[in-house]
Amino acid sequence: MGKIKGIYRVDGMSCASCAGSIETMLAAQKGVESAAVNLASEQVVVEYNPELITLEQIVKTVDDLGFKIITRDLSEEEELDMAAVRLKKLKLNTILSAAFSIPVVLIAMVFHHIQHGNLIMMMLTIPVLALFGREFFIIAWKRMLHFSANMDTLVAMGTGSAFIFSAFNTLYPEYLVTRGLEPHVYFEAAAVIVTFILLGRYFEEKAKRKTSEAIKKLMGLGVKTAKVIRNGVEKEMLISKIVKGDILVIRPGEKIPADGKVIEGFSSIDESMITGESVPVNKWPGESVIGATINQTGSLKVQTDKVGNETLLAQIIRLVQEAQGSKAPIQKLADRIAAVFVPIVIGIAILTFIAWSIWQPATGAPLAFIAAVTVLVIACPCALGLATPTALMVGLGKAAQHGILVKDAQSLETVCKTTAIVLDKTGTVTIGRPQVTDVFWDPEFTGREPANAPDVTGAIVAIESMSEHPFAQALVNFFRGAKGTDVPDGHGLPGDHAVSGFESTTGKGVSAYFATDFYHIGSRSYIIDSGCKVPTEFAEEEARQKLQAQSVVYVACNRSVVAMVSLADTIKPGSASAIAKLKEMGLQVHLLSGDSVSITSHIAAGAGIEFFKAEATPAGKSAYVSRLKEQGYVVAMVGDGINDSPALAVADIGIAMGTGTDIAIESAQLTLIKGDLEKLVTALKLSHATVKTIKQNLFWAFFYNVITIPLAAGVLYPFTGFMLNPMLAGAAMAFSSVSVVSNSLRLRSRRID
Repeated sequence: MGKIKGIYRVDGMSCASCAGSIETMLAAQKGVESAAVNLASEQVVVEYNPELITLEQIVKTVDDLGFKIITRDLSEEEELDMAAVRLKKLKLNTILSAAFSIPVVLIAMVFHHIQHGNLIMMMLTIPVLALFGREFFIIAWKRMLHFSANMDTLVAMGTGSAFIFSAFNTLYPEYLVTRGLEPHVYFEAAAVIVTFILLGRYFEEKAKRKTSEAIKKLMGLGVKTAKVIRNGVEKEMLISKIVKGDILVIRPGEKIPADGKVIEGFSSIDESMITGESVPVNKWPGESVIGATINQTGSLKVQTDKVGNETLLAQIIRLVQEAQGSKAPIQKLADRIAAVFVPIVIGIAILTFIAWSIWQPATGAPLAFIAAVTVLVIACPCALGLATPTALMVGLGKAAQHGILVKDAQSLETVCKTTAIVLDKTGTVTIGRPQVTDVFWDPEFTGREPANAPDVTGAIVAIESMSEHPFAQALVNFFRGAKGTDVPDGHGLPGDHAVSGFESTTGKGVSAYFATDFYHIGSRSYIIDSGCKVPTEFAEEEARQKLQAQSVVYVACNRSVVAMVSLADTIKPGSASAIAKLKEMGLQVHLLSGDSVSITSHIAAGAGIEFFKAEATPAGKSAYVSRLKEQGYVVAMVGDGINDSPALAVADIGIAMGTGTDIAIESAQLTLIKGDLEKLVTALKLSHATVKTIKQNLFWAFFYNVITIPLAAGVLYPFTGFMLNPMLAGAAMAFSSVSVVSNSLRLRSRRID
């Protein structure tokens, strides 16, 4: 029996350390080849040998850690319900924690002389710690059982020790008073820290919910029912009932239910949602069609050859799921530091208590307790907890002002580490739809528009406005814009401007009467088949245009060719300059496209890109990105289509164009709202500035601790008699928080462009 690779839902994770614990424990099990947990999507991807370990054993291993693994497929409604309940609970805890914390702060800072103020603060703080913030203490306990520590350990110990010390001083103030010491309380510190961190967790949970929307929208592309011919009878059936070999009937405007081959009919298929290419593809009998693509013109009969999980859409969904699940969660810098910092702080606090108890046996016990608690209070991670979110809040706000939406705040750190940029062609580097690039009139007019050009252009606009082909729309937009908005269209035109006898030959061209003249507009073969002769000069020009990856449409009036129009998907204004800036920043730029080699190479040359790959499938794009990662590059993928979503997910950072599909946007961590590559340069610069600010914040957050922890432990007492007052410890902690917030606000005025 071969290896099994499964993707399962994990419930109960609240931090990156939870994900790390599950990964570590599963990887240690005999028979598990690999395990990767994605905190954002709440999934675990496990590859295991069923002969050595069963799925039930894997489930039990995760359950033993205090988490729940769900192996059955959840419906969309169940997924939404679970996420909604979890988010609602976290939001409620945050609001209630803030409601209880605000009066505590007001009493401590403004109304500290009111009667029974300490007792009131204690009663208000108890629910904050015991109810709304109990998760921190539960997680800290679990980490302790595994002999490790994280941010939650700091929160639990800092707030817990501050509360216990304050509660003791509130209930038994005379104990310290009789020994000449003032019984200070720190309820506000305990309550506010819990509230701030709950608020951060709430925003994280909202971001996590977005991750699964890409998969849901991909699943939504498929159809629920299909028209099937069985035993000579056409009937509508659920898509789940279709089997290989079934004959499907697809009418104009309908989605194709499954992958298969055309056995009857001719049509033009919009495959842009899968391939990302703007021009519909003509399909004749014997040619393959892809499920979820849209039939535009003619009716088709298709024989299925792939159904269910075998279809291309299902494979794309699987690629996105695996890519999201295989990403190891980004361990926050604060958590990594805390893993070392917490044991050190705890050790210092314990040594401080022991040292004072031995050195000053008479007054050592209370002094030892005060010193130990002062160490924990001053190490309380208020500034550490603010260091990252404050910088990110400012950075994300500034990004939004520049038209850059960041779904996952952690991705900013990865963006600034990028060494290779992979760009999709259509809709990313190029406009994404055909544009008229040139018009060639019949040579008899000596290179100038003919005297009756308004009639010809009017005919083109009127006739092509009746066609739905992308080339037709490009012609209408160009000639209407060239001659003004008063050029008539083909619908309901009076008198001589009426269009009549309109006929469309799918994939080739159209013909119609405009006034008294008969026009043919279409490809060269269509024009020739219609009895029109193509001038030699036009044929030669067409060959030159195709060498430049241009498409050509001929216009014939009364079977005489009067014009040839060149069309292409052109490079966006600003794309070439943005790519030049990316290269100046030391980044290696690559181009991917599902289009032909000639077209892709032409666009790459025009945009100044050296590395490109043409005829790339969705899986091929994903594999290309994976190879770059294997070569040591930190890869950012930029795309706009469904076909880009697997590559966006597997890249270190996925960046979507806001002009693209919702699914591409949901699969990416960053979205450039206006689809402008210049904003990609801005995003990189902003990422560097934000990460730099975060690192500065972390430095300042620890700078005060490094100085004041030894003072809190009493290192100066033997020489100067100075003992750091716990109030000063709280002030130092507050000052470090102020410095962190102030430093973050500096980002607002920093010039990024």
